[in-house]
Amino acid sequence: MNVRLAEERDLATVEALTRAAYAHYVPLLGREPLPMTDDYRPRIAAGEVWLLEESGEAVGLLVLEENGESLTIFSVAVMPERQSAGLGRRLLVFAEEEALRRGFTTLHLYTNATMTRNIAIYRRYGFDETSRSPNEKRPGWIRIDMEKTLAAAEDRRSA
Repeated sequence: MNVRLAEERDLATVEALTRAAYAHYVPLLGREPLPMTDDYRPRIAAGEVWLLEESGEAVGLLVLEENGESLTIFSVAVMPERQSAGLGRRLLVFAEEEALRRGFTTLHLYTNATMTRNIAIYRRYGFDETSRSPNEKRPGWIRIDMEKTLAAAEDRRSA
């Protein structure tokens, strides 16, 4: 398996993978989650979208945004038939490594309060909830912000 930057030719793959990975949330939320409605063309051009490939096939993706003092995970998506196989965790590890490579000491993400399974996963991976607030892009939704303070590689070796 390898992780690589998405290219313009990957746009349809990115959109299809995102739609498939998030589709099960539509009944829970009553509408499509933000990653399903996002325009990925400018994100790909900006180098924000990473594909996790297995045998040349995209099985997951990660969208990372630089925001001031932290790197923000906008989306972690894994093909439904490959969920619960550790691929999401692999993408989170990559996000942490990428944040450290870029000189960030904090990794940030946000999610919907009704996505309790995701919240539990992020907590197990070391993210702490930092705030809850109304989602300005989706009236009636509650946004949960989470952060993880990152240890540099030399700090992790001495722990």
